Amino acid sequence: MAQKVVLITGCSSGIGLTTAVTLARDPQHRFKVIATMRNLNKRDKLEETAGDTLNRTLEIKQLDVCDEKSIQECIDSIPDRHIDILVNNAGVGMIGPIECQTIEEMKVVFETNFFGVVRMIKEVYPDMKKRKCGHIVVISSVMGLQGIMFNDVYTASKFAVEGFCESLIIQALKFNVYISLIEPGPVVTEFEMKAYEEAARGDYSGTDPVTAEMFTNMYLNNSKAIFNSLGQKPDDIAEHLLKVILAEVPPFRHQTNPIYTPLTALKHADPTGDLATDVFYKMVFRYDRLMHASLSCIKLMRWKAQKVQSGLKMLGLK
Repeated sequence: MAQKVVLITGCSSGIGLTTAVTLARDPQHRFKVIATMRNLNKRDKLEETAGDTLNRTLEIKQLDVCDEKSIQECIDSIPDRHIDILVNNAGVGMIGPIECQTIEEMKVVFETNFFGVVRMIKEVYPDMKKRKCGHIVVISSVMGLQGIMFNDVYTASKFAVEGFCESLIIQALKFNVYISLIEPGPVVTEFEMKAYEEAARGDYSGTDPVTAEMFTNMYLNNSKAIFNSLGQKPDDIAEHLLKVILAEVPPFRHQTNPIYTPLTALKHADPTGDLATDVFYKMVFRYDRLMHASLSCIKLMRWKAQKVQSGLKMLGLK
């Protein structure tokens, strides 16, 4: 079987880097990976991690999802512009009170997270339609399904992506082109941790004292607890993505963390939105101690489960 050409955006770190290397190291050599990044000066970590797959099953190219010329030049450099699987991973985050964020900063988030995805799809989708074959994967988020406090703009960009893909998939299937939204919860990466560290040192004088206190002491502390208890690793997301692209009929949506499924389903259980709003309000402002206790229990159970899995692997039983 011929290798499938997989182009991945945002491969300098995190999910993109790990996914690129995971696919390139596939024991059956089913993939030829085009790992792209905006700044090639940041390629060292990817090259080191890729090891002997570099320039064999993994090739690194420059691509800026915010630059149409850069996208076209990258795609044109691929033989016959043939891409079997496009993985839209490049993204940026933004957290904090909206009074402390400028409109220009918000536009930057949308330029990458939404319009970056649109630009990539516009470039590869026509070729996939001509071949009547292709798979477009988008690294979305559970925040593309449910809004989270102080993630207003980031959440909005992911909602936009979800709506765009939900509309596009109906016509895409007519051409045998699949679209899959991968929806992780919190993922522990250097990028995420750095963003939260910077947020803790931020200047929030642009908002009222109550909101500033709510963000710095409540939100950031809760986020730290959630990442420690529920956070997945980039390797986990890469494994989920591998299963999705190998599926005979790829799913449109795939959540990587089942713990979040009930929370994202709340809005569908009550069309008024009151149920979801009430649950999240009480979790944050009334039952925060219970939430922290629950997170500690989940963290302990996940640790025990990982120990059991490690033991099974050592015994060759998994």
